[in-house]
Amino acid sequence: MQRSFHTCARLLGKMAKKGRRGRNNNKLGKRDDRQPYDSVKQENEAWEKYYKTQDIIPEGNFELFKKTCQETLPLTFRVTGSRKHARIIADLFQNNIMPLLDNIEGTESYKKPFSLPWYPDNLAFQIDLPKQVIKKVPEYAKVQKYLLVENEVGNISRQEAVSMIPPLVLDIKPHHHVLDMCAAPGSKTAQLIESLHTFPDSSDETQQPTGFVMANDSDYRRAYMLVHQIKRLNSANVVVVNHDAQMFPKMRLEENGPFLKFDRILCDVPCSGDATMRKNILVWKEWRYGNALGLHPLQLNILKRGLQLLKPGGRLVYSTCSLNPIENEAVVAAALKLWNGKVKLVDSSDRLPGLIRHQGVSKWKVIGKDGEEKKPGEDEKLHASVFPPTEEEVKNLHLEHCMRVYPQDQNTGGFFITVFEKEIEKEIEVVNEENKREASESAESETVKKQKTEETNVNTVVKQRKEKLPIDANEEPFIFIKQDNAELQKCWNFYGVSEKFPRDCTLVRNATGEPLRSIYYVAPIIKKILQFNDQKLRFIYTGIKLFVTQKSDVCPWRIQNECLNVIRPYLPASRQLEMNLDLLKLLLIEAQPSVAEIKSSNADPKFMQDVADLGQGSCFVKVKTDTEGKEELFFPLWKGKSSYNLMVNKHETAELLYRIYNIDKAVLDKEKAEKKAAETAAAEASSETIKVETAVETKPDTN
Repeated sequence: MQRSFHTCARLLGKMAKKGRRGRNNNKLGKRDDRQPYDSVKQENEAWEKYYKTQDIIPEGNFELFKKTCQETLPLTFRVTGSRKHARIIADLFQNNIMPLLDNIEGTESYKKPFSLPWYPDNLAFQIDLPKQVIKKVPEYAKVQKYLLVENEVGNISRQEAVSMIPPLVLDIKPHHHVLDMCAAPGSKTAQLIESLHTFPDSSDETQQPTGFVMANDSDYRRAYMLVHQIKRLNSANVVVVNHDAQMFPKMRLEENGPFLKFDRILCDVPCSGDATMRKNILVWKEWRYGNALGLHPLQLNILKRGLQLLKPGGRLVYSTCSLNPIENEAVVAAALKLWNGKVKLVDSSDRLPGLIRHQGVSKWKVIGKDGEEKKPGEDEKLHASVFPPTEEEVKNLHLEHCMRVYPQDQNTGGFFITVFEKEIEKEIEVVNEENKREASESAESETVKKQKTEETNVNTVVKQRKEKLPIDANEEPFIFIKQDNAELQKCWNFYGVSEKFPRDCTLVRNATGEPLRSIYYVAPIIKKILQFNDQKLRFIYTGIKLFVTQKSDVCPWRIQNECLNVIRPYLPASRQLEMNLDLLKLLLIEAQPSVAEIKSSNADPKFMQDVADLGQGSCFVKVKTDTEGKEELFFPLWKGKSSYNLMVNKHETAELLYRIYNIDKAVLDKEKAEKKAAETAAAEASSETIKVETAVETKPDTN
C-alpha cells in the first residue's frame, strides 16, 4: 500500500515530497511550505462530500467510517516461510509472548493481540495498541524484541492486514508461472514466493517448485529496493525485472517457441491511495476530485495488458488501496466489456472465512475536477470508461463479485480486490483469438504510448534514475558458467555434490564470465527465462548465492547458507553430522571457539568424535530443537585446524539465541564488552603495579 501512495505521488506531480537529507546535511527536494507530518489536519471537505455523494459506505456508517480513517492503524504482521517452520515461529508468539500481555494497566480499552481469523493457519497477527502506547508499556518489550529479531531474519513480515488479501485469493501452486506487474515495495511479492514454495501434502522442507515468480516494477530504483524485501526468502525461482507494466514484453521459454502465458498474475496497480489515510496522513491534504480520473486510463491499460498475458484458465487479481469506484469497478467493467465474455469475475465470497467484506458496486457518480457531476459526453476530457455500465450491461458483468474492505469493519485500512478468470476455450478458438490479439498488440502499444491525461503523463512512468540506486545494486550481466570450469569442478568434488544436481544452472555477475567472488544458482526454469529473453527483458535480480570465495588451502570456495535447502538433497550423508543443543549454544555465543575449548566444555562428545573423522574444511550439522523433532536446523560448519566456525550471520545468531535459549544477544554482547573492558583495565592496573614494584626493587641504595 505504501507503494501505491508514493507511486501516485510521482505520477500526479502534486503529492507532497518528503525532504531528504544528503551528505553535509543538504536538504534535497524540501518544499518551503512543507508541514510537519504529524501536524496535517485529518479533514478534507471534498473527500467527505465525494464519498457521501457516492453512497457506497453502508447506510448509517459514514461517521464511523470517517472516524476510523482518522485513527492510527494497528500493528499487523504475518509469519513467513514454509508452513512447518512458520508454525514454530507463530507458536512462539502465541504461547510465550501473548500470555504476558494479559491485564496490563493502561491497555484495558484495547483488544488483546490476536491472530487474524481469516488468514490461513492463524499465521498473521494484529496488535491494536498504537505505537506510542506500546513504547510506554514495559511488558511490550518482549513484543518489540520478538518483532525485531524475527523480522531481521525474514521469519515475519510487517504488513498491513488488508494488503495480505490479494495474494491469498490468487491461489498459487508450486508449478505456476506467476507475474507481479507492479511489485515494489514487495510485501505481496514475498507472499507470492512463499505460496510458490508451499507444498501442503509434503513435509520435505527441501522440495523445490517448478514454477517461478516474475516481479516487475516500472521504477528503476524501486525495482532494486524490491530486491531487499524478497532476497531474504532465498528463492532460486524468482526474477525481478524493470518495465512499464502497460507494455510488458512478451517472453519465451524456448528458442523460437510460443510466447509464454502466465497461470497467475497480480495486478496491484498504482492508485490514489485514499484508503491508506490511517497510515499515509498526507492523503488527507492531497486528495482531489481529479486524482482518480487521471489514474483511471493507466490502471485500465495495465489491467488490459495483464489479461493479454494471462493463460486460458488462469487467474488475475486486480487490486488497489483506493475505495474510489473510478479506480475500481469502472476499470474492471471496462476490461470485461473489452474481452466480451472471454474473461469473467470469480465469486470469492467463500474464500478467507472470517473476513468482513462488501460486494462491488454497479452504480457511481462521476465527479469532475470542478466538483460537479458529469454525464457521458459532457466533458470530452473524461474517458468514456469512467462512467457506470448500463442496466443491461450490469446483468452480465457481475460486479458484485468484486470485494470491498472498509476500515471500520475490522480496524484495518481499506482495499479493493477482484479475481478475474480467463475461460478455457476450444483450442481453435484460443489460437484464433490469440493471433488476433498478437496482431493488434503493436498498434495497441502505440495507442497506449500516445495516451495522456491532464494530470499524468504515462510516457514518463518509467524513468531510469541510476544516480539514486542503492549502494549495493549490481548491474553486471548474468553469465552462466561452463560446466567444465575448473573452479566449479573444485566445488563439486570437494563437497561431493551429486551429479543429479542441476550443475548447468550456475552463473556469475561479472563481465568476465569467470567465478571470481561469488557463484549463483537459479532454478532451471529461470535459466530458460534468462537465456531466451535477454534482449527483451531488463533483468534486475535473480539467483541465490551457492558458493563464495574464502582463503583456504583445502577448498577456496564455501557453500552459502541461503542455498542449503536447494543443495541439501544432493550432499553426501558422510558430511552431515548431528549436533546437540548444548554445543549449538556454545558455537552461537563464541564466534570461533577452539577445539580445546569445545572438548573441555564436554558439550557434545559424540559430535567431537564424529567430526574428528572428517578432514579439514566444510561440513554440515543437523540440530533438532525439540524432542519431538518438529524442527531440524541445518547449517554449514567450517572445521579449521584449531577452531570451528558455525556459518550463520549475526542476525540468524541473534534470532536462534533468542528463540531457543531466551538469550538477548545485545545484552550478551554488552556483558562481554564490559567484561573485556574490566579485564583490560585490570591487566593495565596489574602492569602498572609490576612497573612500580620493579622500579622500587631496582632503585639504587643511597645509604
